Amino acid sequence: MQRCVVKRVGAVYGRSRSVIGKASSECLHPSFTHRSSSTLLSDHRPQSSLSFASCDADKLSEAHQYQMHNLVQGKWEQTSKSIELLDPLNGEKFISVPDTSIDEISPFVQSLRACSKSGLHNPLKNPERYLLYGDIMAKAAHLLKQPQVETFFARLIQRVAPKSFAQAVGEVTVTQKFLENFSGDQVRFLARSFVVPGNYQGQQSNGMRWPYGPVAIITPFNFPLEIPALQALGALFMGNKPILKVDSKVSIVMEQFIRLLHKCGMPPTDMDFINSDGPVMNKLLLEAEPKTTLFTGSSKVAEKLALDLKGRVKLEDAGFDWKILGPDVQNEDYVAWVCDQDAYACSGQKCSAQSILFMHENWANQNFLERLKKLASKRKLEDLTVGPVLTVTTERMLDHVKNLLAIPGARVEFGGKPLTNHTIPDVYGALEPTAVFVPLKEILRNEENFALATTEIFGPFQILTEYKHEDLPLVFEACERMHAHLTAAVVSNDVHFLQEVLSNTVNGTTYAGIRARTTGAPQNHWFGPAGDPRGAGIGTPEAIKLVWSCHREIIQDVGPIPNGWSTPQCT
Repeated sequence: MQRCVVKRVGAVYGRSRSVIGKASSECLHPSFTHRSSSTLLSDHRPQSSLSFASCDADKLSEAHQYQMHNLVQGKWEQTSKSIELLDPLNGEKFISVPDTSIDEISPFVQSLRACSKSGLHNPLKNPERYLLYGDIMAKAAHLLKQPQVETFFARLIQRVAPKSFAQAVGEVTVTQKFLENFSGDQVRFLARSFVVPGNYQGQQSNGMRWPYGPVAIITPFNFPLEIPALQALGALFMGNKPILKVDSKVSIVMEQFIRLLHKCGMPPTDMDFINSDGPVMNKLLLEAEPKTTLFTGSSKVAEKLALDLKGRVKLEDAGFDWKILGPDVQNEDYVAWVCDQDAYACSGQKCSAQSILFMHENWANQNFLERLKKLASKRKLEDLTVGPVLTVTTERMLDHVKNLLAIPGARVEFGGKPLTNHTIPDVYGALEPTAVFVPLKEILRNEENFALATTEIFGPFQILTEYKHEDLPLVFEACERMHAHLTAAVVSNDVHFLQEVLSNTVNGTTYAGIRARTTGAPQNHWFGPAGDPRGAGIGTPEAIKLVWSCHREIIQDVGPIPNGWSTPQCT
């Protein structure tokens, strides 16, 4: 299996490098010049020539092992012990990651406590820092758009979280566009305030976006650059001082990005960066008491943090994501392709993956399931369109299928078998793209059936069900009873149907129309859950203001006091 992965990644990289590089060059704006950023970029192509980089993505190996560092109080530091990461493609020890112990968290605690609740800047304090970050974003966006820098980060992502070069460079592109979006004056526009006239001369109320001060960010492995970069920068824009912990398996990517930001002018003391296990980070949070903590990851850990930190959290946790096919059948091949991509791309290992498909009977009558089955059958290990499942074993997935089949009327529509002729370790999962049909009324019959049918399986697995138009209230009931509301899709161009579904559901990122999908998290729209006051978004001005600032009202009342005023009678 490892040989297959190495061959595939190499092939994709070989084909894509010139294409991506050409596209990046064509997208450069000739008039956009930052002379100060030219000193950050060597004219030579090798990655080692990038002045911000402290590693070479292509040379990482046991012979050229890279030692990572923590960042605290403006200095890159090592710890007494490190963890040696194994190359996921060949098993070599290739990265040494700091293993911060409880005895070593004191500098991080002190660093966070040194930041006041009013933050590093706010609308009334150090406002020039809004301009500073607008300038940093302009320089960083320009730099990240250069083909050799883009390739460096894409290759680094591949080394620690193997995926095709096209997928890896897509993550870099989203991050680069985000940097462009918040260059110039856009950072200070995030802190835009408002004024309401008072009751008399000299009185007015001012509504302002205020930072929290010391904050924490914890992010997962699946997007090593995009999630931590967008959230950390959002925190910094609003005046906070963040401590960032990325899953140690992939944190080298963010370490290098922070070094790039330093080269672009970010003060080294503005944020801290730690590598540790979960219990150590939990202890740090309890001692440092950040005013808010952003967590992206599993619901179980999210709920523990919410309790430990007394609710001072913002969460972007897992989701059981639904798609509803409306009564107007059209573009069947396209809709089937999107359904297949939503359910099985990346072997279903996306928090936005299609978990359940509600099909109007009109679609079922058009052999739609046969289209889905045909597309799923094209996925194979050779091109990694289906592959290892990193968090759910084959046995667990097969047991889930078996349990579902105990529900009356349930059947395996396709898949339901282990992959064959592979060397994927038993600790991981290896399952054919699988769909289990369960009658809608049986799903809703009792709590046991509903809990089973809506259990999220982070792999190539989905539930299929069918409804008639008069059953639409049952579909709404199912959506209402689900506990996670991240993404959803309503596939229809029937305006009245769209209105009915959208007005009766809640998912935070909902696509609507015949091209609707459940997956996709670009920089140009909100991505996050709804229906939970702790819910966090990412990427947009609304998300940044919601997650990383609070409202402060300052009422100015400067007079003048009316002539002839005298002390009135007490009330």
